[in-house]
Order: sequence, then C-alpha cells, then structure tokens
Amino acid sequence: MGEFFRNLAYPYQAFLAGIMTWLITALGASVVFLFKKVNKNLMDGMLGLSAGVMLAATFWSLLSPALEMATELKLIPWLIVSLGIIAGGILLFLGDKFFSHQEDKFKNKRSILLITSITLHNIPEGMAIGVAFGSLKYGLSGATLTSALMIALGIGIQNFPEGSAVSLPLRREGMSRGKAFLIGNLTGIVEPISALIGALLVMKIRFLLPILLSFAAGAMIYVVVQELIPESQSNKRKDLMALFTIFGFIIMMVLDVTLG
Repeated sequence: MGEFFRNLAYPYQAFLAGIMTWLITALGASVVFLFKKVNKNLMDGMLGLSAGVMLAATFWSLLSPALEMATELKLIPWLIVSLGIIAGGILLFLGDKFFSHQEDKFKNKRSILLITSITLHNIPEGMAIGVAFGSLKYGLSGATLTSALMIALGIGIQNFPEGSAVSLPLRREGMSRGKAFLIGNLTGIVEPISALIGALLVMKIRFLLPILLSFAAGAMIYVVVQELIPESQSNKRKDLMALFTIFGFIIMMVLDVTLG
C-alpha cells in the first residue's frame, strides 16, 4: 500500500491525503452517535499536539522550500514569502470577522454560520496539503513525501474536533443524529478538492510555488495561533497542553530533518 501511494502522481497523492483529512472530519462528526459531550482533556491534548506539528511544518515543509524556490526564480525571497504569509493570514482573518459580524446580527442562524465558517476554513487547509504534495515535483530541500503526509496528518487531527463541533451542536438543537453527522461530515468535503487544485496549480505554474507555499504557511499559522493553541490552553492543565504542543513540534521537526 505504501509503495502504491508513493508511485502515484503528486495530484493523486494530494487528493488521497485530502480524503484522509475528510475522513477524520467524518470520524469527529460520528461522535454524535456515541456521546453528548467529548472528553475535553483528550480533545485539548489532540489540539495541542496538532498545533506543534503544524507550527514545525510551516517552516521546514513550507517556508524553507518557499525561500529556496524564490531564490532560484531570482525573486526577492523575504518579500515574496512575507506577502504570501500575510495573504494567508488576512484571508482567514477577514473570514472570521465576516462570520463574527453575521453571528452578531443573526443569532438564530448560529449553526449555519458555524458550518459555513468551518467549511471555508477547510479550503486553505486543503490547499496547504495540495501545495505540499505538488512542490515535491521540484526536489526542494524540506519538501518530502514524509513532510507532506505530516502536514496532512496535522490538519487531519485538528479536523476531528471540527467535525464534532458541528454535529454535536446540531444534535443539541434537535436535529437527528444521522443528519447532524451528515452535515458535520460534509464540512470536510472541500479539503480533497482544494488539495487537488493546490497540487495542480504549483505543478503547472512554477512561479506560483513560493507564493502558494508561504500562503499556506500563513493560513496554518493563523489557525494555530487563533484557534488551536487558545482552545488547548482553555484546559485547566495548561502546562500539560503546552507540553503536547512542544512534543508535536519535535515530532514534526525530527521527521523532517531525519527523513528529509
């Protein structure tokens, strides 16, 4: 199975990795069949670990290759990468502001806004997966199959609570378990699609690679700082959650450095 995946074209690898993250979203949504509430310590630990993995991936798997490619293309590396990071962060910032504003105006549509917000968040996350796999075509240092898979895994881990964050509130509002699961599951369907698009873009238009790599890094940094770390730190054991984040960072760093 591993050899089969390794021999696939990069867009197919990205698409399958996106499907994996989608399935983890579905797994998170499926808790609506088992629990009314998910253990907070477990969820916060997973979020902390995922935050560490994604933070390490932003440098070793996204920003470092972006700087290298920008140099090869005779661009101004620090400028291109900075613009990409800012663009990725601002896109999610504006999305959060928009949905926060709409929620203040329409209290009775909170569930719809939550579903839409999480779905839109999944688009740049899927793009990050696609860009990671598509960049393998260029043989950049730090851009490896292992690092691309770890990015997908890190995003997948944090998709688990997102799936349950949709299905459980819908169930509490009186929706059937099956329908709540279906809607929570569908919020992740955009990830394999956007992963495929991201991979095709960087493979077809080489000039876009450093921009898209740094864009994906900016989006991931925003998600980590704005969502994952604050949520994990809401736990009473903040010190333990911080250690999970460090462990996640170390795991990703070691995998990138030793296998890259």
